[in-house]
Amino acid sequence: MKDQLANTFSIVAVDPITDACGAAVASKFPAVGKMVPYVRAGVGAFCTQHQHNPAWGEEALDLLDCGRLPEEVLAHLLRDDPNSGKRQLAIIDMLGRTATRNPVDADPSGAWWGSISGKFYACQGNTLVGPNVIIAMANAYEFRKGSFADRLMAALVAGDQAGGDHRGRLAAGLRVTSSKSEDIALDVDESDDEIYQYFSRPFLTSVRSKTSDTKLGYLANRQKFFERYNNRREHQSLDYNYPREVYFNQVGLPIAA
Repeated sequence: MKDQLANTFSIVAVDPITDACGAAVASKFPAVGKMVPYVRAGVGAFCTQHQHNPAWGEEALDLLDCGRLPEEVLAHLLRDDPNSGKRQLAIIDMLGRTATRNPVDADPSGAWWGSISGKFYACQGNTLVGPNVIIAMANAYEFRKGSFADRLMAALVAGDQAGGDHRGRLAAGLRVTSSKSEDIALDVDESDDEIYQYFSRPFLTSVRSKTSDTKLGYLANRQKFFERYNNRREHQSLDYNYPREVYFNQVGLPIAA
């Protein structure tokens, strides 16, 4: 498969309290949630972007699972790579150790690019309006209250509000996994307002559940999850309001999940 340019901004993180790891991504690149973020329960999270290589997703997590340090994993992937200067990679293990690689040979259209790391997370991006995007993401993740998934989403929303991808919006993805709870895998595709459309059914393309192997069970679980998430769950990160109130300015009006 020929490498393509997945210009994007993303976050990888782990939550030692819930033993969860996750990644979230947004971009003008289509179906970015299916090509950039990779997570594995009890192992960690990995993102491959700019001139991304999806084949590295499982390989990176395999190496991490074998006890390699995050920086050793990136060194292994890049050692014989002729396009190493065009890669942007981020990886985190369950201890919160991170490593990132930026695309130092990015085309002019790929600027601005960079990364920032903190306690149990790393934010990175390219083709951004400026460094304020990843700074806003880091601040949102560190200081926003709520669940692990809420904080990952808050980072994406903050990056978007800070300008995000300078080409505009199209797709987003969220992945969360833990050996102690249900997986979350959300994708939004072909939307000019992709991040906020996480709360609206027409753009939700996948939600996987460990608890159901059938299509009907999957659809039922998805419906219940989003109905509760949008209309019945007060979010600490939203000052104990419902998403329908904050994102749609609607009180008491159900939103289809």
